[in-house]
Parts: sequence; C-alpha cells; structure tokens
Amino acid sequence: MAKNRDARPPTFAVSVVGLSGTEKEKGNCGVGKSCLCNRYVRSHADGYYPEHTSVLSTIDFGGRVVNNDHFLYWGEVAHHGDDGLDCKIQLVEQTEFIDDQTFLPHRSTNLQPYTKRSAASKLQSAEKLMYICTDQLGLEQDFDQKQMPDGKLTVDGFMLCVDVSKGCNRKFDDQMKFVGSLYAQIGKSKKPIVLAATKCDECVEQHLRELQAFAASKKNLVVVETSARTSVNVEPCFHALIQQMDKTRGKPKTVSYLEAYKVQRQLVAMVTDRFEKVVLQTVRDYHITWKTVINTLKGQPDYEDFIIMEGTRKARNTFDRHIAQLKQEHIRRRREEYLTSLPKTLNNLLNNLEEIEHLTWSEAQSLIRSRPDFQCWFVVLEHTPWDESDHIDNSDRRVPFDLLKTADGERIYQNHVQHLFSEKKRVEMKERFQKTLQRVQFISAGQPWEEVMCFVMEDEAYKYISESDRRDVYSRHQLEIVERAKEDFQEMLFEHAELFYDLDLNATPSGDKMSEIHCVLNEEPRYRALQKLGPDRESLLLKHIGFVYHPTKQTCLSGPSCVDLKVEQVLANRLVQLDLRSNHYHNTPNIHNINLCLLGKEGLAQELANEIRAQSTDNEYTLDGKIYELDLLPVDVNSTLLFSHSWVSTFKPHGCFCVFNSIESLNSVGDCIGRIRAEIAQNRRERFAQPLPFILVLANQRDGVCKNTPILRHKGQQLANKLQCTFVDIPSGAFPRKFNEHQIKQGLRAVLEGLKHNSEVLSPLPSIKDISETDLRIVMCAMCWDPFSVDLILSPFLDSQCCSAGQPGQSNTLILDKIIGDTRRRIQVTVLSYHSSIGVRRDELVHGYILVYSAKRKASMATLRAFLAEVQDVIPVQMVAITDSQADFFENDAIKELMTEGEHIATEIAAKFTALYSLSQYHRQTEVFTPFFNEVLERKPGIENAFMLDSSSRDCSTTAASEDVFPNSPHSHSPVYNPYYDSEDDTEAPPPYSPIGDDVQLLPTPSERARYRIDLEGNEYPVHSTPNNDHDRNHKVPPPVLPKPVLPKPTVRKLDPNLVRTIEAGMRSTRRSPRGTLAHGDDQEASDNYADPADTLRRSKCYNNDDIYAVPEDTHSRMVKCCTEEEEEGEEENGLDRRSHTSRRPSKYKHRSKILFSKTKAYQRRFHSDSDGEESGRATQKKKKGRAHRGSEEDPLLSPTDGWKGGIDNPAVTSDPEQDDKKLKKKKTSKPPKEPKKPKSSKPAKPLYPPTRRTWDSNYFGVPLQSLVTPERPVPLFIEKCVGYIERIGLTTEGLYRVSGNKTDQDNIQKQFDQDPGIDLVVMDVAVNAVAGALKAFFADLPDPLIPYALHPELVEAAKIVDYMERLQVLREIVNKFPPVNFLVFKYIITHLNRVSQQSKTTLMTADNLSICFWPTLMRPDFENPDTLSTTKLSQAVVEDFIRQSHYFFYGGEVADSSGSEGTPPPHHCHNMVEALLPLQLPPPLQPQQIQHPDPPTTLQH
Repeated sequence: MAKNRDARPPTFAVSVVGLSGTEKEKGNCGVGKSCLCNRYVRSHADGYYPEHTSVLSTIDFGGRVVNNDHFLYWGEVAHHGDDGLDCKIQLVEQTEFIDDQTFLPHRSTNLQPYTKRSAASKLQSAEKLMYICTDQLGLEQDFDQKQMPDGKLTVDGFMLCVDVSKGCNRKFDDQMKFVGSLYAQIGKSKKPIVLAATKCDECVEQHLRELQAFAASKKNLVVVETSARTSVNVEPCFHALIQQMDKTRGKPKTVSYLEAYKVQRQLVAMVTDRFEKVVLQTVRDYHITWKTVINTLKGQPDYEDFIIMEGTRKARNTFDRHIAQLKQEHIRRRREEYLTSLPKTLNNLLNNLEEIEHLTWSEAQSLIRSRPDFQCWFVVLEHTPWDESDHIDNSDRRVPFDLLKTADGERIYQNHVQHLFSEKKRVEMKERFQKTLQRVQFISAGQPWEEVMCFVMEDEAYKYISESDRRDVYSRHQLEIVERAKEDFQEMLFEHAELFYDLDLNATPSGDKMSEIHCVLNEEPRYRALQKLGPDRESLLLKHIGFVYHPTKQTCLSGPSCVDLKVEQVLANRLVQLDLRSNHYHNTPNIHNINLCLLGKEGLAQELANEIRAQSTDNEYTLDGKIYELDLLPVDVNSTLLFSHSWVSTFKPHGCFCVFNSIESLNSVGDCIGRIRAEIAQNRRERFAQPLPFILVLANQRDGVCKNTPILRHKGQQLANKLQCTFVDIPSGAFPRKFNEHQIKQGLRAVLEGLKHNSEVLSPLPSIKDISETDLRIVMCAMCWDPFSVDLILSPFLDSQCCSAGQPGQSNTLILDKIIGDTRRRIQVTVLSYHSSIGVRRDELVHGYILVYSAKRKASMATLRAFLAEVQDVIPVQMVAITDSQADFFENDAIKELMTEGEHIATEIAAKFTALYSLSQYHRQTEVFTPFFNEVLERKPGIENAFMLDSSSRDCSTTAASEDVFPNSPHSHSPVYNPYYDSEDDTEAPPPYSPIGDDVQLLPTPSERARYRIDLEGNEYPVHSTPNNDHDRNHKVPPPVLPKPVLPKPTVRKLDPNLVRTIEAGMRSTRRSPRGTLAHGDDQEASDNYADPADTLRRSKCYNNDDIYAVPEDTHSRMVKCCTEEEEEGEEENGLDRRSHTSRRPSKYKHRSKILFSKTKAYQRRFHSDSDGEESGRATQKKKKGRAHRGSEEDPLLSPTDGWKGGIDNPAVTSDPEQDDKKLKKKKTSKPPKEPKKPKSSKPAKPLYPPTRRTWDSNYFGVPLQSLVTPERPVPLFIEKCVGYIERIGLTTEGLYRVSGNKTDQDNIQKQFDQDPGIDLVVMDVAVNAVAGALKAFFADLPDPLIPYALHPELVEAAKIVDYMERLQVLREIVNKFPPVNFLVFKYIITHLNRVSQQSKTTLMTADNLSICFWPTLMRPDFENPDTLSTTKLSQAVVEDFIRQSHYFFYGGEVADSSGSEGTPPPHHCHNMVEALLPLQLPPPLQPQQIQHPDPPTTLQH
C-alpha cells in the first residue's frame, strides 16, 4: 500500500518472512518470526508468548484467525517519533501451517510454494482476525477480536528473519540457501528488505558473520541483530525497515546485540531495583497476599515500569521472595527470642548446680521435662521442627521443646552451667567480702567507701569481685550499720526517759535543755555512732522530742505497733459495746429456736448438717429433756456468702459449728472466724450485737486410727484457746461416721452456755450501778515496741467471764464486774501506752496503776521509772514484769537485773510486784490482780481525798469533781491499724500467766482461804467484810476540799506563768497549812516536777506539792513542829501505814524510792558538773538565796523534815560500810515482828519445775528414772533420741540450750513419743532448739532431780575448795556416790554437754554458759530457801566443772586444760552478789544499802 498523502499518519504493511515448512525443512523449531512479531506488536512482558506453534488441526486452520491462510495478521502498531505519532505499521507473518495428522502443509487457496507465496505483495483474507497467541485458536471469543482492515493488505516492505543460533536439528547452510532463494524472489517485488538476525541471545558467531557476509554481498541490505526473548533491537529492526520504506526519514543507527543488550540490562536493573524498594516499603507482613499488593501498587510508576519490562510473573516471583525473606526474618527473631529467654528458663528449672553439674545434655532435658512447672516454660509440638509448623504464628511465647535438641540449645545449656559455677563463686566471694567488712571494726555509720577501700584491698574476695559488686556489698553493709545504729540510738533515747519526760506538753525545749540533752547523750557510744550522720541524728532526736511534746498515738514512733492502736483493735474484736439506749438481750431459758451456722471445707459442713437432721425429728432436736427447733445453714469456707456484710444480720445465728479434719481445713476455718468476728465487731459499733459462740468440732477419720489425729487435736485445742471458743474432740471408741451424737450434743450445750453467759454479762444487774458509775478506775500502762503482745496483758481481763466493754467512745477501756470483799464491784480498766497516760496521770482520778514493763528491754524499765517518779504516792501501784519463762531469770543476766530492779523499786515504794511469763502453762485469770484490787479498794477514800485536794489547789475553785473521769477519750475516733506481728508464738494457745516461781501464790494461802468465800465466778472475798453502808460511802466521790477564801483575781490567768507563781507564793504566805510544812514558791525546783509534763502552767496555787520537804526560813518554831511530826510518823518507815495516807499531803514516788530519785537527779548532776563556771556560779548563788535551811538541795530524801521517811538512807550522804551495817541492823530490829517461821521439814526442797508442767497424761514423762531404764538400756530411749538428733544436726546451732524452742513443738515431740517411742526426729523435721527444750523438760519433769538432793551440801562444800586439783578429786568422790541409774544418765548427759562445749566457736555455748542453762534443771534447788540463793553460783560452778572435766570424772582421763581454773578460789563472796540480785517476791526484800555500788556517789555515772 502506497504512502498516504493526506495529513493522517502513513500506514505501512510489513510482511515478516523466513524459513518455514515441515520439520524436515526447518527443523524442530522455527527461526523466530512469530516471537519477533509478538515482541514488536505487544512489547510489554505480559503480552509476550515465547511459544507459537505452526502445527494446527484442520479446525484451527479453518478458524477466523488462520482463516485457511498460511499467513497471520498480527495487528497494527503505532510508531511514535519525537513529534508524536509518526506512522502505523500493519504486521503480517508469512508461515506454513502443518496438519497435525498428516504433518503436511494444510491446503489453502494459494497452492504456490512458500518462497513465491511469501513474496506476494497483495494479501487478501475476508474477516480474518488478529492473531494473539496459540491459545486463542478455537477460543477466539475469549480474546480481543480485531479484523484485518478491509480483508486485504498491500505489503510495503519485508522483514527477512534468519536464525543465527545453533538451531534445532537444522543446518545453517540450508537455511542460508533458503534465505538466498527467498531474497531473490522478494527482490523481484522491488520492496525494501531488512535482514533480522534472530535469537542473538544464543548467537553463533560463525552464523552471524556468514549472515553479515551475505548482506554485504547485496546492495543496501541491512542486518539488525535482534532477540525477541530479551527484547533487544526489536524496534530498531523495524525502524530500519520504515526508513527504507520512507526515504524522507533519517537513517537510524543500528547497534550490535551486545551493546544493545547491555543498555537493556541496565534499564531492567534500574526498574527492578525501584520495584523491589516499593515492595520492601509496602509489604512488611509475610501474611499479606499478592492480590492485596497488586491493588495497592496499581498506578505507581515503579510498579508499572517493572510490569512492562519484566512482567507480572517476575513481579510475583519478586514478591514471593520478599515474603519468604520476611518469614525467615520472623523465624530468626523468634529463634533469637527463644534463645534469649532460654537462660532465664533454665535458671528457673535447673538452678541447683549440684543437681545438674554431672548431667549430660540429654539427661538434663529429661530432668527439665520432669519438672512440675515444665508446661509454664516449654511447649511440646506435634509437628516438628517448630519453624516449619504453625507455631511460628502462635502468640504462645513458651519455648518449643524441640529447640533444645539443636546445637544452640546445648550451647546455651553449657553456658548456663558455667554461669552457675561463676555465680556460685561470685556469691561466695561477695559473702566472704561481707564477712571481711564485718570483721573491720572501725567502719562506722555513714563512712564513705573510699575511706574503707584501702583497708580491704588485699582481701582475696575484694580482688575477685567487680567494683560494682564491692560497692553493692558495702552499701548493703553500710545500710545495715546505719539502720542498726539508728535503732540503737532510738532505743538509747528511750533508755534515757528521765532526761526527756520532764519536758512540758506542747512546749518547746529551751537552749539549756537541749544542751543538757546533748551533754548527757554525748557520753553514749550509741550517740557517737551516728557522728558522721549528724543531720540524721539530730532529726531522730528532734522527732523523739516532738513525740515527748505531743505524745499521741498519731505521733508515736512505733507507728501501727503503738500500744493504743493495738489495744483498740483487740478490744474492738473481743468486747461487746453496751448500748445503753436499748436492751435486746435474749432470754436464754425460753429459747426454743436455735439458728446454727455450720462452717466447713469440701462438704464437711453439709455432712454435719445431714448428721444433725438424721438425729432430729422434723428439725426438732431433743437435748437434756428440752426440745429445740434447729435452723441449719451449712456454709463452705470458700463461699461468697462469707464476704457478704449482711448474712449475719439476716440469718441471726445463735452459734457457729466449725468442723475440720485436716490442718488445711483448720487454717481455713480459723481465717473465716476472724472475718466473721470482724463483721460482728463492726456491727457492735453501730448497734448492739451479742458475741457469737464458735464451736470447733474435730471430724472423725473414717479410715480408722489416723496418725494425724493427735496433731489435729492439739492444733484444734490451740486455735480454740487463741479464739476463746469451745473445742469438741472425737469421743473415745470407734464409730463409722464422721460425727457422733455426743459431739453434737456437746456443741449445742456450749452454744446454750454461751448465750446464757452473754445474757448474764450484758444484762444490767440490779446490784450493779449504771455503767457510767464505777467503783474503781485503774489505768494499765505498757510501752510501745515492747517484745510481747498486748493480748498477753489483756487476756486476764478478756478471758474473764465478767468482762465487758466500757462506755461508747472509750475504745481503750473495759469493765470488770468482780466481787471484792462481800460486794460486787465495777472496775474500769483503761489500757494505755505510757505516753498516753501522762495526761491521765495528772488530770484524771485514778485509783491505781498497773505498770507493765518488759524484762528484756532497758528502755521499758526506764520509761516506767520516768512515769512512776511523778505518780502521787497515795495511789497504789502494781508492777508487772514480762518475760518468756522463769528460766530467763537464771540464764540471762540482763533480764535478772531488770527484774531485780523492778522488785527493789516495788519494795521501796511498798508496791506490789509480779512477773508474768508468756510461755507458762498457768491459766490467764483476773485473780492475778485480785490482791491489788483489794488494796486499791481499801485505799480508795484517801486516794479520792488527795485527788480532790490536788484539784482544788490547782484550780482554787469550789467546783466538784466530775463523775465522767475519762470523757471523750482522744483515742476513740482514731482509725484502727493492723498491728505488726505480736510474737512468733501467736499460733499457739495464749501464753498463760504465772508469778516468778510456779510455787509462789499470788492468791491467799490455804490457811487464808478459810477466811474467804468463793462466788460462782471464782472471785474471792472475805467473810468479815465492811458493812453495806461502807459500800455506799465508797461509791460516792468525796466532796471537794474547799480552800480558804482568797481575794478575787480575774486577770491572773493572763499573766506570765512565772509572775503567777510569784503572786501565788505570796498569797500562800498568808494562809499557812496547819501542818506547818509550807514554803515559798521560789523554793520550787524544776527537778521536783520531773516527768510531770502537764502542769507547768497549772501548778498548785493553794498548796505546793513539795512544801512538805521544805523548811520555812522565817519560823524556827514551825521547823520544831515539823520535826515532831516526823518523830511521830517515823515508825511507819518504808512500809507506810496505808490508812495514814489521807492524813498527810501526798508526795510523789520519786521521793520514796532511792532508785527513782537517783535516776531523775543523775542527769542534772552530770549536766551541772559539765557546765561552765558562770552557770555554776549562778546556780550556787540561787541555792544560797533560796534554800538556806534545807538539808540537801539535790535529794529531798535527806531533808530532816521528811516525816514519812524514817528508814531510807541516801547513799549520797555516806558510803561507809560500817554505817550501812548499823542502819541495816537498826531497820531489821525496828520492823514489827512477823509470824514465826515453821521449823524446816526434813523432806527435800520443792522442785523448781513441778511435774504439772504437762497438760496431758503420760506413762513415760514425769515418772521415776528407775522405771525407764533396763540393764540392756541404761539410758532412757528419749534421752538417746534427743542427744543423737542434736549431735547429728544441731552442734552448729548458735545458742543451743540457751535459745528457747517453740513450746508447742516441745510438747508435740513428747506427745508423739508417748504414742510411738520409735519416732524419727529427723522425719518430724523439728527445730533443734525444740528438741533441746524437750530434753530439758524431760529432766524437769522427773519426780526427783538427776543430782540427788542429799548430795547438794557436799557438792557446795567441795566447790569452796581453793585448790583446783583437790576440788576435782573431791567432786569425783561425790559423783561416785550417785545411785547407779542416776550416775549412768548423768555421765551420758554431761559427756554430751562436753561435746557441745567443744563447738563453742559456732554455738557460743561454752561450758560456763551450758552450766548456767543446766544446773537448775539437774539440781532442782528450792529458790524459796534463802540458803539456796546464797549458793547458786557455787552450784553452777560445780556443774561447769563436771562439763569441762567430764573425761576426768567418768573415763579416767587427764585433767583438761582450763585457763584460769587452776588455783582459782571459789567465789566465796557470791553470797553478797546473789543477794544483790534477789529473785522476785521470794525472800524478804533487801535494804537499799545492799544494792549500792561501793564507789562514792559523787562519781556515779549513769
């Protein structure tokens, strides 16, 4: 077709020709005509098909695409130049189709051979469709259908294709012959021809050169090297033909295939790189699909360019590779995550180096799999390996177990073992370094590490650990030092209580006072220990002073452990608050319906309910001849009903049966009881609610005799004692069911008794006055932080049947209804801390004080002294020392000293003293304080008169004393804090009370009991009592003592306090007391008001408390009168006739006790001695000015006018022993004669530990030693078991035989042995100290001591022998006199104690310490005998010699080396030493001269 001349772009028809025909002619494959046409017409990669067949079926040959022709119409291509559309090319391919059956060319309308037919310039085929690909044949409707224009074409040029590749079973020469023939035939048409060298990507150089040579031999024949597969030079090939068809065009430049391919590859690489970046940015999750990515990338140039050049298939491959890479990256991260967590996992499962250090990796894997928490750390997969399973997409972070089978898993395991080795070494070195620091004594609190480092640099542990570890160890060590120093400093401040408790409430300490405090404390090492932490020390001091100024429970330094808070909590949980507005008591005798709550675990409650219903008839139960209708509510301990706050008020139970059959169920029941009581306590505050009786019921074990039954019985009884409820045990005999009818009836009786008790206690009795009126008001004081539970001191009241709560708003008060004398009395007991009692001491009417202190703590005694010093001496005092057991008095010198000091103070002030033991087996009872209550009641009139006198003198008004003694207690609205742990024995039964010795009788002796009656509550009262009118008189507050009229002074209260004192002193000079003992106000010394912090501005205006001790300097006659009164009252001496208290002006206890007065004055003497000369001068002038006639300014005990003090001498006057002896004899002779002592009996002294220590019957313990041994077993089996256990595992226990074991464990050991003598203590896993305590208890329970009483005198005399060898020989002769049974057991136990003493470096138990612990047990002396007390040290020395020289005494060995023993005389003067530390309440009290230091008092340092 000729070129169009119009403006439209020209259209050229190009015919592509080349070798065609059968396989024989062209070989196995064509020359690439179709691929070249395909690439030119559809150049994008997705439109290129590499396979085009010429073998067709007849049907396909006859289709509209082939249309029975041997040429294909490829369509029209728009050729674009620089200026836009240049021309259009219509492309046809001349080929030869082969029949797929005959493999011969199909027959068509043109039967000419290929060379002639392909050279034709006129082509015609009606309705011929455009060819796309082979798949189009037969499915034309599925492809784009375009017809050849007009059904005919005129060829304008030819593209002659020559295959320059190796070919497929075809010779290149044959192809060139065919090309030559074809070229000659086409040349006849005079049409342009271009040679296209196809398949150049597989080019054979020889073929290409021959083709180029062929072209060179022809005129104007151009050869273009092409490759349809790589899309190289395809368009340039056709451009060259277009230039020849249109001579107006410039000749295009043709380049070789290699150069064109290089450019093409660079372009492809650039496009590919951009596409990969797009994919990398777009696809970040390997779960994304290709379809999603296509929709995302459509329209992006980088994506479109890549699709055009490389196609969708390669794009998909690129996407797949990226997805695979993302997945592998995810797997890699998961693997690293697993491998990172594996060391931690191994550290949790295999953290014991000794267990795994010799295991192989496979054995370690088996061990890991056997761990109970294996499933928490590992997961076992069904399909392995894990990285090819679905586990990679699982959110489960547990480590796949098959990962351990990899090399990485084994490597990490080996590293873990090595880490354990190194960590063990590191920990050991850190501990060694810690011990090294502990051995460096000069390290003080706050000392920096740099100052200490140089002293420990040579230590091996220092060199091994890192610097961070060194600093860490030192910081922890320093923290311990600082905390310990601060605790010691705080305790030191409490020990110097007298130094602080003269401070006024709500005041500010003066500069002189602060100087005094620092001056006194500076002598204390505990003060200097915080030298480097000056700000912290000052802060602690100011905080303590702030607490002294504002002593409330909110500012208490003990925080939640404040006694006030703990008492409030205990009383809130244990007492019923009486509601005076309403009375809703049950009428117990008329109760017919009983609501029972049944509490149990795992169905026990329901089983008990079924058993009760089985014994009932229509829910009616017959008990003791009465019929009760029972309403049962079984509740599981885990039920949500217990957490409901309304179930108690809704169900209104009369009692609660709590059943258990195991330790676990018992603990659960105990917790539930606590929650229920807390809820009831809350209801009490809002309205009246009765205490709910709880009954603990032990269920029977259906499998017969259970070994745990004794333990369950013991634990149940313990919990019942602690909760103050009834315990119902399993009855004797066998029965098939879990519960017995006897148990149910016993429980119901307990419920009815509880209801009856509540009704009697809570109901107002006709003989008792209104609760607001009490007969006695007692204040019990205890110190915060003391090492005992407040339950210990409250239990004598709370366990009483006559105890109830005080008035609303008095949360620290309880009421006791007791019979004292012959009348029921109401006693109000307010339990407070010492700091809360300070205000009460001065402002309130108190009939008596119960002052409690811990014998383990000096600060407790110091606080008691400071408080007691300012108590008026007309108020009776009961002092109570608290410790664990009476053995502490003999084994601990510090406890012995504090208990002795308390007893001496009580002796000096004529107070009562007792010691209570938390581990004693005595029952807690209010009768412990009954003698004290009797004394308070006797002295009540004098106490009230003194209070009214003091109130009148303070206020100078005629107002009567208020009946509301403790109105609106400041503690009533404070929140209840949960206290810290009270003691380690809280799980046991409440520790009972007893005095110092178990034989000491706090109650009247049997001979005295005949004069007493006992009521139903156990209260005693004398038969000969005061008449009833005395009762009425004693219950009324006496009228106030009206002072003489004074001139009105309405503005005095607004004056300066010092001016007020001056004015009042002048007014007092005009109204002298008849007793003539008044003095000027200036005579008042600050120290006289020591520890009375509330009366600084409210000092007595009518009378002066200390005037009795002053001598008026203006009247000699009054002094004579005063001395006369002193002579009249001299006979009373220290004892004081209590009936005379109302006839004199009350003083303070510090003026009646040398100990109290010396403590309060010691600080001021020390401070004034350290003051400068100017201050001393001023003090001297003041002394001369104001106290010219006073016997002693420092000590009022020396005043010649002390009418009440006839027998106490102050050591400040003289220290001459002869004078002391004279005074002592004088006092002894001046005392009224006592009852003649009964002649001593010849029977042995009473044992120290009576056999009644046990609470159960035993056929083994407490029986004579002879019945426990045989010739084959000369030592009792129990002793052998205990000694064997201790020597096996306890020889390194610090404080062995000194540290008390758990009392429950000790009893449990003996009970288990009673049931099964073959028990294994190792299997029981009991504490060593418990076994040691059980062994000592065995000897304590023997009817006679192991060392016979008959030999005690001989042993004591032997101990007095000076020569050491002679002493040992005599002792060996005495020990051979032991009965044979006693000798063998004594030999066995002494040999054991010798072995224990050999380990004293670790146990800290030398022979001396062991003898202190054991001699009272082995000898059982009678401590009520004064002769025994004088030989205690000798007896202890004897036992020490036996322990130290056991080899000599029992095995014929040599005398062991005992440093300091040879030639050392026995302690002959121990008699005086023992007397100086007399046991409490046993012999007559010592006089003060016997307990003074021999040094002059002027050098006495506190």
